[in-house]
Amino acid sequence: MSMIRDLRAAVRPSRRRTGDAAHPATAAYPAGYDTPRDPSASSAVVDCAVYRDGSRLESDSCLTPREAMLRVREGGGFAWIGLHEPTEEEFAGIAAEFGLHPLAVEDAVHAHQRPKLERYDDTLFTVFKTVHYVEHAELTATSDVVETGEVMCFTGRDFVITVRHGGRGSLRALRHGLQKDTELLSKGPSAVLHALADHVVDGYIAVAEAMQDDIDEVEIEVFSAPSKGSSARGTDAGRIYQLKREVLEFKRAVTPLLRPMQLLSERPMRLIDPDIQKYFRDVADHLARVQEEVLGFDELLNSILQANLAQATVAQNEDMRKITSWAAIIAVPTAVCGVYGMNFEYMPELTWKYGYPMVLTAIGVICFTIHRTLKRNGWL
Repeated sequence: MSMIRDLRAAVRPSRRRTGDAAHPATAAYPAGYDTPRDPSASSAVVDCAVYRDGSRLESDSCLTPREAMLRVREGGGFAWIGLHEPTEEEFAGIAAEFGLHPLAVEDAVHAHQRPKLERYDDTLFTVFKTVHYVEHAELTATSDVVETGEVMCFTGRDFVITVRHGGRGSLRALRHGLQKDTELLSKGPSAVLHALADHVVDGYIAVAEAMQDDIDEVEIEVFSAPSKGSSARGTDAGRIYQLKREVLEFKRAVTPLLRPMQLLSERPMRLIDPDIQKYFRDVADHLARVQEEVLGFDELLNSILQANLAQATVAQNEDMRKITSWAAIIAVPTAVCGVYGMNFEYMPELTWKYGYPMVLTAIGVICFTIHRTLKRNGWL
């Protein structure tokens, strides 16, 4: 809360209004960010550049955020600042310079946010969950299938600030690809927001295809007929549970993002170019398709898990039948030996020469008959 109060005090003097012809040439910086080259302000900055008419200015150097905005205010265009896991101190100066809302700043710094789209004055704050497939030689009960990260995007009239959390999901290739499409980039910050959304959703599609292979492998293993003499216990239930947990993690990234993409594609917004808004429809369609696949994965894994548990139950019942059958067979000699072990004087055939062989023969015949009967009925 102290951070929010400090940011509110820093943001208030530099807050911009809609329709202003130009921005102030200077902005109030908190302690530790009073010069453009302050290391504490740039340590989290991955790239910072000014784009004008779809082309990057001074492509051979990385500007500070303050230098970038000075060039934007002097000659137009927009600034794109990319950060990776900034601290509160590193982000405070940028928040003051661009008039970012303290609540959005707090979300961007601490991460672990739900995908969402929020509007603060003249700034759109968008949260994306990035998902990456973790390659593995064999799926086990402890395998990591997906790895998630986060990308926050502040979209203003003349700036874009992307904040990335996580070890994967670099936006360097996205930036370079956009710089080659000057016509699209000339549409301004909304073009960057669309490219970022499209990049994230394309990652979802790739992960869904890879997870489909893992689910198919488990499904085949569960539903395939066991070979003769092998156990019909199915696959390891731990693998199915682990895969289901990973699907749920994937689902938490995909499902909440659908509504923000639909809003960007359907509702007119001042910060979104009308030509770019059409492209958001394509992103929303792709995201809806991925959501359907993820929901299908969840339902399919439920069916696979139930089938696996049913197989385990059947196998246990079969084991119990075998144990019961052998117990019935063993009960015959046990009963006979128990009777003859009671040491009574007048027992049947005690004095007969062939009494002992006859009893053993009778036990063998009875046990053999019981065994044949149980085997014929499928109990053995």
